[in-house]
Amino acid sequence: MVRILDKHSFGIWTLFIATTTIFETARTGLMQSALIKFLSSTKNEEHPEVLSASFFISGVLMIACIIIIISIAGYLSRVWHYPRLVNMFYAYNIVYILLGVLSQLQWIEQAHLSFSGTVVTNIIRQGGFFAYVLFCFLSKLDVSLMSLVYAQAACALAAMMVEYFFVRQHLYFLFKVPKQWVLKLFNYGKYAFGTFISYILSNTINQMMLGAMISAEAASVYNVALRITNAADIPTNAVGSIVFPQSARRFAEQGNQAGKYMYEKSVGTVLALLIPVLVFVLIFPHFIVHVIAGDKYADAIPILRITVATCVLNPFQRLFGTIMDSMGKPKINFVMILFFTAINLALNFPFIKAYGIMGAVYATLIADVIFIMVQVIILRRKFNVNVLNPFVYAVKFYPEFFNSYIKPRLKR
Repeated sequence: MVRILDKHSFGIWTLFIATTTIFETARTGLMQSALIKFLSSTKNEEHPEVLSASFFISGVLMIACIIIIISIAGYLSRVWHYPRLVNMFYAYNIVYILLGVLSQLQWIEQAHLSFSGTVVTNIIRQGGFFAYVLFCFLSKLDVSLMSLVYAQAACALAAMMVEYFFVRQHLYFLFKVPKQWVLKLFNYGKYAFGTFISYILSNTINQMMLGAMISAEAASVYNVALRITNAADIPTNAVGSIVFPQSARRFAEQGNQAGKYMYEKSVGTVLALLIPVLVFVLIFPHFIVHVIAGDKYADAIPILRITVATCVLNPFQRLFGTIMDSMGKPKINFVMILFFTAINLALNFPFIKAYGIMGAVYATLIADVIFIMVQVIILRRKFNVNVLNPFVYAVKFYPEFFNSYIKPRLKR
């Protein structure tokens, strides 16, 4: 994408995606966990009520979000100085509807412990879009931002149609809205909804402010550095998905004393996986930026050097949320994410005004440090967590991994 679009167009695209991701995250946060939980834990006779309630809530949320998108489209096009952004947002409403149905169908499949359809349709949706971009790059075609939105819509439609055939046998609905299930699903998902929204806002607010206060080009430069460091979320998310069910079981069996070991050990494992990669990024930022984005994004290099520091802090933040959720305290996680978003927003405005693009980097780093300090206080009071122990576990990880997996293979 960075090689077929100029800086300004790529900046507009990143701002557009940052905005639309908020609306997609709102739907996921409110419905995904609730629908999967209740479909997988209720009798088949109750499934039509659960499905009817979930589609009703999604429909209401979808209508509300479309109204908001239409309302803010003109304002954002003026703020980011791109009049054609209005038509992009209008066209995106089609994508939003298609993705809404697709997501519901995928969650229904996952609730029945089947994942093949989700894998196939994700490949169709994301792989199809990538194939279109790659074709344009190899053919040296001029690509408009509107054509990218149309490509998203086509891929979403194809994925939705395929997913339907994977779950059609599970689709049963009522002709009335079951109010009790609407309340159950909403009450279960409301804190996850708030957490998801706050989290995505904290990750996108600096890009939006750069686009408004400086230019779309500034947002594009920042986004390039951010996309590189976002790869650090992969091991954190993977470990988090493993830790959540294990810690939930340990909390049920051992109480709060299970929290200390689970948190320190899991953060240490992620750090052990991250640190070698981050050291490489820190030593060779020129090479990485050149390979991924080309020479025109050389001004992303100083941003990349500092954002590497935030990657070290990410496991502490993300796994705090995992531990809080697994012990049945999603409200704490929601309040903390909301606090971080507020701090990040408050710092970004004066720092961007004073230091430009680097101001967004400094503001985010300071907000991360404040966030970690508050989390450490909470973790120390609840589980007596020592913030240095994860680094000890990280050092121990390498000989343990070698003795358990590498050494036995060398003896064969």
